[in-house]
Amino acid sequence: MNEEKTYVEDVDRSIYDFKDDEKDAFKLSAGLTPAIVEQISREKHDPAWMQLFRLQSLQIYQNMRVPDWGPSIEGLNMDNIVTYVRPNTGMKAKWSDVPEDIKNTFERLGIPQAERKSLAGVGAQYDSELVYHNVREEVAAQGVVYTDMESALTGPYADMVKKHFMKLVKPTDHKFAALHGAVWSGGSFVYVPKGVKVEIPLQSYFRLNAPGAGQFEHTLIIVDEGADLHFIEGCSAPKYNVANLHAGCVELFVGKNARLRYSTIENWSKNMYNLNTKRAVVDEGGVIEWVSGSFGSHVSYLYPMSILNGRGSRMEFTGITFAGKGQNLDTGAKVVHNAPDTSSYINTRSISKDGGISTFRSSVVVGKNAKNAKSSVSCQSLMLDSISRSDTIPAMDIRTKDANVGHEAQIGSISDEAVFYLMSRGMSEEDARAYIVSGFADNVSKELPLEYAVEMNNLIRLEMKGSIG
Repeated sequence: MNEEKTYVEDVDRSIYDFKDDEKDAFKLSAGLTPAIVEQISREKHDPAWMQLFRLQSLQIYQNMRVPDWGPSIEGLNMDNIVTYVRPNTGMKAKWSDVPEDIKNTFERLGIPQAERKSLAGVGAQYDSELVYHNVREEVAAQGVVYTDMESALTGPYADMVKKHFMKLVKPTDHKFAALHGAVWSGGSFVYVPKGVKVEIPLQSYFRLNAPGAGQFEHTLIIVDEGADLHFIEGCSAPKYNVANLHAGCVELFVGKNARLRYSTIENWSKNMYNLNTKRAVVDEGGVIEWVSGSFGSHVSYLYPMSILNGRGSRMEFTGITFAGKGQNLDTGAKVVHNAPDTSSYINTRSISKDGGISTFRSSVVVGKNAKNAKSSVSCQSLMLDSISRSDTIPAMDIRTKDANVGHEAQIGSISDEAVFYLMSRGMSEEDARAYIVSGFADNVSKELPLEYAVEMNNLIRLEMKGSIG
């Protein structure tokens, strides 16, 4: 009989913590210099404009200050970070052609099973390179383009990529956006043509195996007028005694009356600095839905941003964060209302335990042209002991009187009365606490795409349902 786990200490991370031998990997020297950036550019066979873009981004990076308003990232030394690691394989279209050790990694994480069951396409990135990519024939027949960023840079959609690449997230936005512009590698390009509805999700999975390395994938998705897409992103890494860095970038372009749901499950290891930037722009009548689960990393700065440029465009953000021992997770969402009749809804839950720190930040900006805009922000935090911490930092900038904006925040701990009540009905104390936490997370976790990947199921079950006491 399998006993239900009721303690965080019981959570078995071995499914994520296994490490592959690096003997076949090609890696650049640690550090960040023009020579290293030029070498990355050569490795990637960049067009001339991209090589210039990388070097300009590096110059911007070197002239910008490290953010000092959030959690400390003093433990991150870029002189020690390897910015490019290439596994000893090219990208494969057949799963059977992927090298055995890399294939075993993704098999253990449940990716092939998920693909066989219910995914329209899968891209698997290992360290700095996409190693596997496959799209179902019926999806490709709809004209949907789903490929790796390097192929997109020089393929039939090269002009579209050049027109959109780092136009939403500019290298001048912050130091780690500039870093990304200089050393980005891997990632996905998706284009959904007008009116096409992709019935089942596409997924990218990012696995960082190399110690002391950074992963800088770039995701660019364009959903054209009237189209519909659900895209899932999964991330994990084994734990090392040295710092790892994730500074990816996601740019989403949602066309007129189009809809995009972007779901992320981040389960980085506890030595990871997660400094990711995600942004969407939405045209008239379009919808962007974010679903975000943050379970790992030592420090996170993560605030997906939505720019509502078209009349009647909408944004929904649903997030859940779990901060355990040694974790300082600074997460939230940003939205800018630039047009009339726009609406946004931010709904988050955070859980902190064993001295973990969870900070929620939100930014709602309503421009003077955004008449009849509506925005609602709801964040709830649960601390499971007296040494944990939870903070809420909302910001609102409203430039029109004709708007309806609300904010609700609740921070609390598990009620002794509730635990006592459940114990009086026959539950153990551990089960009672687990039951309360499970209920607290439920309205967010039910939005997560649990059915699509075994890895996601494991995370929610182990870290949320019955694993906290």
